[in-house]
Amino acid sequence: MRETAESTPREDAIRLLARREYARGELRERLAAKGHADEDVEACLFDLEEQGLQSDVRFAESFLRARVARGQGPIKLRAELERRGIDDEVVRQAFTELATEVDWFSLAAEALARRFSGPGEMPRERARRERFLAGRGFDFDQLRYAMTHAWDDT
Repeated sequence: MRETAESTPREDAIRLLARREYARGELRERLAAKGHADEDVEACLFDLEEQGLQSDVRFAESFLRARVARGQGPIKLRAELERRGIDDEVVRQAFTELATEVDWFSLAAEALARRFSGPGEMPRERARRERFLAGRGFDFDQLRYAMTHAWDDT
């Protein structure tokens, strides 16, 4: 295998994409960090997208599915996708497709029940549970639902 200094942006990009999906912005940053010229990186990214090897839509879908499996909420996920440079329309589309598969209220309740054995006796304990859910990216209504229904089965 050749040294990184001698590798082309395409070779480095393919190496990265072989491990996992990357957003276009992430890939751009990684390739620039390896010392590739901006115009070479942009040309490479355009070619990869044209060939279907890199797709922000595919990245957003796989990212959302993986993070939902970890019990993260929509607010945090939307912010993460935006931070990674995913276009608002792509984010909206990915959330729309996921809407048929995910009940955010149930997900919040499941995440809370996995983390805590009960709602807490003291206001301080309940606040801790609420901060946990807010930190996971759930909105106020989802948080309230989870605090009420997380331990219904027990």
